[in-house]
Amino acid sequence: MAVGMTVTQHEPLNLLVTGGAGFIASHVAELLFQKYPKYKIVILDCLEPCASLQNFTKMKGKPNFKFIKGDIRSIDLLNFIVETEKIDTIMHFAAQTHVDLSFGNSITFTEANVLGTHMMLEVARAHKEQIKRFIHVSTDEVYGENASYDCANDLKKEDMSMLDPTNPYAASKAGAEMLVRSYSHSYGLPVIITRGNNVYGPRQFPEKLIPKMIMMVTKGKKLTVHGDGSSKRSYLHVDDVARAFDVILHQGITGKTYNIGTPIEHTVNSVVRQIVALMKPGSDPESMIQQVRNRPFNDARYYLDTSQLQKLGWKETVPFEKGLKETVDWYMKNAATFWSDSEIDAILVAHPTAVTGPPACVEASPMKRVASAEAVNESASKKAKKVKFLVFGRSGWIGGDLGRILEKQGTDYQFATARLDNAADVERDIIHSGCTHVLNAAGLTGRPNVDWCETHRKEVIKVNVLGTLGLADICATHGVHMTNFATGCIFHYDEKRPMHPARDKNLVCTEDASKTFTEEDRPNFSGSYYSETKGYVENMLREYDNVLTLRVRMPIDNNVVTNKRNFIYKISHYERVVDIPNSMTVLDELLPYGIELAVRGRAGIYNFCNPGAISHAQVLQLYKDYMDPDFTWKIFSLEEQAKILEAGRSNNELSPAKLWAEFPDMLPIVDSLKKYVFIPAQTEKSKAAMKANGK
Repeated sequence: MAVGMTVTQHEPLNLLVTGGAGFIASHVAELLFQKYPKYKIVILDCLEPCASLQNFTKMKGKPNFKFIKGDIRSIDLLNFIVETEKIDTIMHFAAQTHVDLSFGNSITFTEANVLGTHMMLEVARAHKEQIKRFIHVSTDEVYGENASYDCANDLKKEDMSMLDPTNPYAASKAGAEMLVRSYSHSYGLPVIITRGNNVYGPRQFPEKLIPKMIMMVTKGKKLTVHGDGSSKRSYLHVDDVARAFDVILHQGITGKTYNIGTPIEHTVNSVVRQIVALMKPGSDPESMIQQVRNRPFNDARYYLDTSQLQKLGWKETVPFEKGLKETVDWYMKNAATFWSDSEIDAILVAHPTAVTGPPACVEASPMKRVASAEAVNESASKKAKKVKFLVFGRSGWIGGDLGRILEKQGTDYQFATARLDNAADVERDIIHSGCTHVLNAAGLTGRPNVDWCETHRKEVIKVNVLGTLGLADICATHGVHMTNFATGCIFHYDEKRPMHPARDKNLVCTEDASKTFTEEDRPNFSGSYYSETKGYVENMLREYDNVLTLRVRMPIDNNVVTNKRNFIYKISHYERVVDIPNSMTVLDELLPYGIELAVRGRAGIYNFCNPGAISHAQVLQLYKDYMDPDFTWKIFSLEEQAKILEAGRSNNELSPAKLWAEFPDMLPIVDSLKKYVFIPAQTEKSKAAMKANGK
């Protein structure tokens, strides 16, 4: 028995399925979920159009199911998932799989299939004692084509046939397999490799032959067949494939490879004719078929030996004729609502090719941006109008909120995987995402506050200065709009803009606008190293006409009880506070404005805060009114505060005029605090006190 091989009956507790929102993986996950209710199924997918949240509607909301949107190339995310979800089993489906697209976009396939798999293996190795089984999903195409076209004895056998891939996709999968094998031998990782024939069935994105032909018939298109259509393929129904993975998961021998397939073969011509017969009975298939140029290399045949899998007790149960009819029926009934026309029209062409760079992330079924060579100009013009956001700062407060807002809006977005101080990775993220807009909420603000920056100046420079400026330059190079969530803590009251000018009673704004800081003003506060670097970066970003800078001030959301970064949480837990009026940003109201400004293509600087200035004591009075009637606080002076702080604190009022002109319905600070923060979070204790006091 080879190194690493063990025979055990495996029963997972917490199972991670990568690419789990794709076609095959979602069927596998669904079967395991229904058959083994004690297992927890965790799906990781980045939801390109080929994947769909509808693929796991039967599992959604159940306690033993969890979906995480993310990229397998983010090793920090992978480590976090494996640790927090206590993953003991990995089924690695995530991959780029479209052969046609690999001919013109091969580097993407290497990064997704080889680098992505390497990331998965590294995480599994780091948690070797925890991971009991790692199933790597490969393809029959790693073998290359069979030597014969008809010989029944010309079988590709797992342990005997050499790998001889003939296209970039297959080569990337073979490379991934080599890594998997090396981790089995070098580190004793309990791996199993599967190599599968073509799969078909309900919910498959229409980039593969069977669903593509069905959709082309539905839309009245010519059925484009590569070459003379004589290439043979073996088609296995997805239900049989799911059962195969069920068997391999539980009974497979670690260290082995299993072919998943069927000995029944069909030529491309035969499959197309059967689809026509089902959908257009009595029609002449020849009048509907259009032969087009072949692929650069099109393997004539893949013919597998599946005896090793059959020894585990598996066998094919869905005859092709029956499965094909059920598949056609499903597409006729569901395809119109399962995908939008914009997602599938571009691939219903003879030779789909990438036109705007690599896809954003890795999944079971790839490629969002495809179009025929004949339709590139039309497709490109449509794509140019479609917004996609790449968000930096996923683990941060504002970055996380931006993701949730974009998700709720249904806006296309993804989180960046690169660290801001790694320019090469940042550029790769931008290119591969195909984003039109970047939202940068990444940066160092201190741990737990800006005092930390005073003793960690090099780290601050790398991220806040070099990282941000580098991001702006990369965005400019690639024609991407960038929104930088900056800070208004770069100003301090001075003689021209005093701390206590005349303000109206509703704190709407200072009566004399010249006594507030405008977007044209240059930073005048250098009391902290954090503010000094932020002011420097803001001035540098003025030179980029693709950058929108939003000055955030003392950010607040409605989680005033547990969010320790919330300004209200902070001051409500201080022993004493200064009582100085300041501009503040109510994130629940303003963050959607920031996204809208990006969509509008605005550039330059905006004071990103609600109109008016409000003091610490006035905020705490609202806290007392709405949260805790028994709350008390103490005031101390700026001089007393300075004695306990390593870094100075900025206090200022920013002019709201520019932002208010864009969003006339924006609320003044007190009204916004009440509507978006305190009323939603109001406690029963406060309500009772207000009622007792007749408020």
